[in-house]
Amino acid sequence: MKILPVSDPSFAPYGRIVEGYDVKGILKALEETTPCPDGVVYFPKVDSLHAVPGAEEFGEALYGGMPFQLGCCNGHNTKLNCLEYHRDSEFNLGTEDFILLIAKQGEIENDVLDTAKVKAFFVPKGVLVEVYATTLHYAPCHADPAKGFRVLVALPLNTNTDYRPGKGRNTLDKSLWARNKWLLAHPESSEAADGAYVGLKGENIDIKNDVPFHC
Repeated sequence: MKILPVSDPSFAPYGRIVEGYDVKGILKALEETTPCPDGVVYFPKVDSLHAVPGAEEFGEALYGGMPFQLGCCNGHNTKLNCLEYHRDSEFNLGTEDFILLIAKQGEIENDVLDTAKVKAFFVPKGVLVEVYATTLHYAPCHADPAKGFRVLVALPLNTNTDYRPGKGRNTLDKSLWARNKWLLAHPESSEAADGAYVGLKGENIDIKNDVPFHC
């Protein structure tokens, strides 16, 4: 699969590089206080990240004064499995290089997305990126299997926490998998086996043959 850097102009419809913030403390806390397992773990809010000097000002700046949470998604992964979106942007920052598999919400047709629409973008370590609310995304992929990934996931407060109101009145409601988290699962994914809405068709993309990747 072709992997382009987030500095490429083709990333512009999906997100942007965010500059001007001192992120050294966040990166240090990610590296020293959060795990990097063989699989993937996600924590919506991590106290050690919020405890970093300047973290509250950082989060308030990202979300314009709205309540926010600094969490992380860490581990080793090369597969797509699912795509999700929120009603707000997400901000990502990695201690190591990582890769995002993403698509656009507007590419969903009849409540299903063809995975042929998915693009891959390489994010260098230490680079903060905003992933727009209309960008479908999920767990990062590692760029180097020897290193894995530790990635900041900044979102509005309580996003991705327990909330499943029921069947809902339309397909979008049925794809609501957690608070502020609409999920499209691939039929081969564990999420689909757990009852998530199957909204992806086509190949369950795996970039294992494309990494290690060096941009």
